[in-house]
Amino acid sequence: MNYTARFPAARPRRLRQSEWVRRLTREHRLGADDLIWSVVVHDGAEDEVPVAAMPGVSRLSVRAAAQAAKRAAKLGIPAMAIFPHIDGAKKDSTGREALNPDGLICSVVRAMKDAAPEVGIMVDVALDPFTDHGHDGLLRDGRILNDETVELLTEQALIQVKAGADIVAPSDMMDGRVGAIRSALDAEGHQDTLIMSYAAKYASAFYGPYREAIGSAKALKGDKRTYQMDYGNSDEAMREVALDVAEGADMLLVKPGIAYLDIVARVKAEFGLPTYAFQVSGEYAMIKAAAAQGWIDDDRIVLETLTAFKRAGADGVVTYFAAKAAELLG
Repeated sequence: MNYTARFPAARPRRLRQSEWVRRLTREHRLGADDLIWSVVVHDGAEDEVPVAAMPGVSRLSVRAAAQAAKRAAKLGIPAMAIFPHIDGAKKDSTGREALNPDGLICSVVRAMKDAAPEVGIMVDVALDPFTDHGHDGLLRDGRILNDETVELLTEQALIQVKAGADIVAPSDMMDGRVGAIRSALDAEGHQDTLIMSYAAKYASAFYGPYREAIGSAKALKGDKRTYQMDYGNSDEAMREVALDVAEGADMLLVKPGIAYLDIVARVKAEFGLPTYAFQVSGEYAMIKAAAAQGWIDDDRIVLETLTAFKRAGADGVVTYFAAKAAELLG
């Protein structure tokens, strides 16, 4: 970068001396339009069940989720992402409850769309909330079955879309699932349904609180490193994204968030599609824990981290802080 002047003729601090000039020269801005509110729903009677590992986050009933959708509309949040916590008695090795058209997710989607039709609803396409082993796919002899899982995921996505979901977001990291889902949606007349692919989802320690939130932490047998990505890899992420783009993904998601800003930047620069980051449960929990100790100002940290995603190139952020951030932004 070439500069036309040197000190003392050039004084960069002149552009930072007051709030009005800092606002005037700010390169990246965060707004409510950049937020997708991540919420966990449950099939119990209580409107809210607090998640111990995520202070301030509760599992919401169907009724409470509908009210949250109305709140999102008032705050100007354009979309919400929903994740299920179901009764353990409904879980089995095949995750068949994921295919129940009258199950939790479909009921929540219908209620939220009735309450706030202007809010986009994004649904998770994966089996881990529904399996008794906690994996995102079918498990046989310690091995995750790719193609058989894709068949179930495709059926799951269709059922969710028929309930009213606007965006299907396959988070399972099975090979070929985006193409299979796109083909099935188109064949059923759902050409306008969006696919936000978890195109670069890493095997991360940041997911721990989420697994408590959806009730899969104790059930998980082994780990997910045969399908989620190695956090040491960057070029591999570009190959994964390229495959999903070729298969019909409309939007791309990088997960986790703050430790993967380089991946966000590369994905946006190389592909140019709408690109999002997921500020995951572990990131949320770390901020809340430090704030509870008085070590950080969580209001400032929330806005700073969310703006960092924008600075890296993200078009938006999936976050549990969405409602809080929208309120802070006014």
